[in-house]
Amino acid sequence: MRRLKTRSEFLRVARGSRVGRSAFSLQVNDADRIEPGVGFTVTKLTGNSPERNRIRRRLRAAARTCALQLLPQHDYVLVGRREALSVPFDRLVADLAAAIPKVHARKKR
Repeated sequence: MRRLKTRSEFLRVARGSRVGRSAFSLQVNDADRIEPGVGFTVTKLTGNSPERNRIRRRLRAAARTCALQLLPQHDYVLVGRREALSVPFDRLVADLAAAIPKVHARKKR
């Protein structure tokens, strides 16, 4: 799993399809590289820096758990929301696992 780091990568993924959940929003777009790329973003509106970092860590762990479902030649961005702090981790993983096929189904339309 490759990490997205530059602003241009995040902006390119933002032009793709997206699906929302209570704890995060998942965006996906096609990529040139074979290995799937994953990026994480949490805005300042969600809380102070320790809370944002905790949200990011939880989303990273959930993405590692669901890594086998990520399709090659696609980039994903998880936009964290404040609810990611209070949602049980099992539910966070289940929501992400359900969101991945749904976001690809929207992309095909």
